[in-house]
Amino acid sequence: MSDKLERNTRTVMMLTATSRVAGLVRDATASRLLGTSDAMGAFWLAFLIPNLFRRLFGEGALSSAFLPTYQRLVDDNPLTASAVAGCLLGGLVVVLSAIVVLGEAVLFLVSSSLDHTSPAIWLTMVMLPYMPLVCLVAIIGAMLHVHGRFGPTAAAPLILNACLIGAAAFGWVWFGTETPESRLLVVSIMAGSVIIAGCLQLTWSLIALRGKAHLRLDLAAAASPLRDIIRRAGPMILGLGVLQINTLFDGLIASYPLLFGDTIAGHPYPLSDQAMATISFAQRLYQFPLGVFGIAVATAIYPLLAKQGGDTATFSDTVRRGIRFVLFIGLPAGIGLMVVREPITKIILQGGEFSAQDTSRVAFVLLGYAASVWAYALVQVLTRAFYARDEVTTPVRIAVAVVGLNVVLNVTLIWTPLREAGLAWSTSICAAIQAIVMLWILQRRGLSLRGDGVPRAVMQIVVLTAIMALSVWAADRMLGDSTEWWPSLIKLLVLISIGGAVYILGAMAMRMRELRWILGHGSNSAE
Repeated sequence: MSDKLERNTRTVMMLTATSRVAGLVRDATASRLLGTSDAMGAFWLAFLIPNLFRRLFGEGALSSAFLPTYQRLVDDNPLTASAVAGCLLGGLVVVLSAIVVLGEAVLFLVSSSLDHTSPAIWLTMVMLPYMPLVCLVAIIGAMLHVHGRFGPTAAAPLILNACLIGAAAFGWVWFGTETPESRLLVVSIMAGSVIIAGCLQLTWSLIALRGKAHLRLDLAAAASPLRDIIRRAGPMILGLGVLQINTLFDGLIASYPLLFGDTIAGHPYPLSDQAMATISFAQRLYQFPLGVFGIAVATAIYPLLAKQGGDTATFSDTVRRGIRFVLFIGLPAGIGLMVVREPITKIILQGGEFSAQDTSRVAFVLLGYAASVWAYALVQVLTRAFYARDEVTTPVRIAVAVVGLNVVLNVTLIWTPLREAGLAWSTSICAAIQAIVMLWILQRRGLSLRGDGVPRAVMQIVVLTAIMALSVWAADRMLGDSTEWWPSLIKLLVLISIGGAVYILGAMAMRMRELRWILGHGSNSAE
């Protein structure tokens, strides 16, 4: 097959894996220097805001609305394509800059109205200019994907991680992290480094685009396609952004003690001021397999689906392959993460200011998030399948219901013994429901999602995952626990090796095509 889905997926996976490893190094540095302190929680909340815009408008809605139109124009009318790209980027600079100015003013007024200083608010003010920079990077990334270049965009987060690691180390050397004041100085330096990273990422992306595409400011030529992009982008914000919106609600609910104190309506609030840092560290651990595998498939598959929207048979085949890819890697990755949640949290995060008690709390939250890694990734693929068929309202209707359910579960489960882990389980449950409903609707819309041995492949994946999980669990019990870092690392590597070997050998014994696709041997679904 000549569509290069598997090759592009492997490219994105490898570069994203490298970036995510750097992200784990970043998180390991931050956890050891700052632990789950108020300063760390304030930084993660502030960092959440520009990232939300990136995921909704950059990587999410706007780039998803832009890519099919740009793909069509590149094939049919390259001159118009360059005009659309140039006008969209120029318009983004104006609109997003205005949003930044307005946001800074609103945050200033909110900060002035409080009877206490809120580090989370002024850290948000520092990092808000990152939003337009990273959104521009995402749109340029969509252009590069259309032109067959997936590497530069997947590698761009390395720049951000390097800047944050360097800033945290610099702040620790010069100011230390022993007092609340010194910790605030360190996170302030980290916040400033985010803006530097955004400038470097934009420069990197523009260099990668040279020679691949041209940008023209010709509004007359671009007007009609731009109207179509904007029309489609609105509904897509909810359709693709459910996980990000739910994550925002998680963050706001967890950050209530940081912003408003430890009581609500005269009653003690169920979450502590450590809740935001706790769920943030857990989110970064489960997002490792999600970003490496799930988002990689969705990123590689979308330009292909955009080309195949009018060919139902080929389109269905590509969606089936995407589903099998996601489940083949996402299900064992998520379940495996649930099994090794305690040792992996300990190895990556524990040390310095991050205590064994912090490890237990983060691992407990991670258990909830990891349960639906497969669903988070599957939703990304299925949502893009809807959009490639120009069906933008169906994912939105599902999304509105899911966001509403998540809010209800959030404000209910935090009052149970789950505490902040209730936020994770709420997000996980909603993602599973969303994925199942989307599969059901696509099947009813005429897409043959059960053909090509999909039910048999899913059953094999479930059985193999169960065998793998039992093997790792049994090995974990046999090896016992250690309080030392190196023996714990060796144990974790042994557990991962056992799980990987059991799963791969099982896939080989069952002659599963997904394994051959990943290895680059025979990507034709008809084989």
